[in-house]
Amino acid sequence: MKTIKILSVLTFVLILSACSGEKKNKEQSLDQSTSKIEVIDFHSTHRCMTCNAIEKNTKYTLNTYFSKELEENKITFQVINVDEKENEKVAEKFEAAGTALIINVIKNGKETQINLTDFAFMNGNDQDAFSKELKSKLDTQLKML
Repeated sequence: MKTIKILSVLTFVLILSACSGEKKNKEQSLDQSTSKIEVIDFHSTHRCMTCNAIEKNTKYTLNTYFSKELEENKITFQVINVDEKENEKVAEKFEAAGTALIINVIKNGKETQINLTDFAFMNGNDQDAFSKELKSKLDTQLKML
């Protein structure tokens, strides 16, 4: 009886360690010639004041400081409702279940995701702080493209 308990515990531990040892790779391969930055604002159908401010301040920052990059498609901006069935796969790809602000940097066909959700919630209602920090993060990523 004691041997069965030990074997059961060992099996359980092995299963847990096998699952937790698997790291999710946030880099995916695309067309090798592709290099751009996607700014993605995920939200649910019902949005709070801060969620709306995140979208507004992201648009403001992009239009104010990156209009040329937007025009050239070096930077793109998408607002995606995670509750809509057609957005299920993209929400899953970026692990967005509600409001999330993601910068998806595509360099030489490889994607790297930068999650700015915590920053966005902390500064969403302060346009100056939000815009300054988002501009800085985008400037840094543009230099590395």
